[in-house]
Amino acid sequence: MIHLKDQVNVISELDDIDELVRLYWPRVLRYVTFSIGDRDLAESITQDCFLKAYRGRASFRGDCAVSTWLIGIANNLVRDQLRLKKFQFWRKANSTALDITELASFLPSGESSPEARLLARERSEQVKEALNGLSVNQRKVFLLKFFEEMTLDEIATMTGMPINTVKTHLYRAVTAIRTQMGEV
Repeated sequence: MIHLKDQVNVISELDDIDELVRLYWPRVLRYVTFSIGDRDLAESITQDCFLKAYRGRASFRGDCAVSTWLIGIANNLVRDQLRLKKFQFWRKANSTALDITELASFLPSGESSPEARLLARERSEQVKEALNGLSVNQRKVFLLKFFEEMTLDEIATMTGMPINTVKTHLYRAVTAIRTQMGEV
């Protein structure tokens, strides 16, 4: 009986699209943005993810958390985009577009000193470059572990990889990033 009650709560959570978006949009968007490196395209993919989740809410079995299910849908959409190379236009536009973070550095802020912001931005760029050097599976596992704070079991379930394969990809990703950032 308790299981049925939990099932009803999950279904009702999936039926309220506004609440679903409010709760999970930032997390899914962050994962997609770091996966593909383009904020505009990431927003489109995230929107597609929620639309697909809403339309397929009846197929949600409840085997995992709703957030894990949504990240799985987003992961499949990102994989489709990478496979089909549909965002080559966005790469060209991104290379010619103004860097918003650079422009934002000219705005006054009471949060941190200009030096701290510069160091944080440089560190962020180093991590971004290091992520681009990883294989698709290594990047996926790294992002899910450290940005989405998923457990290794959740990552294995979502990606369909055995737990030892997830551990291997994570170890290689961390080692490669540390090496590239000069921390080894």
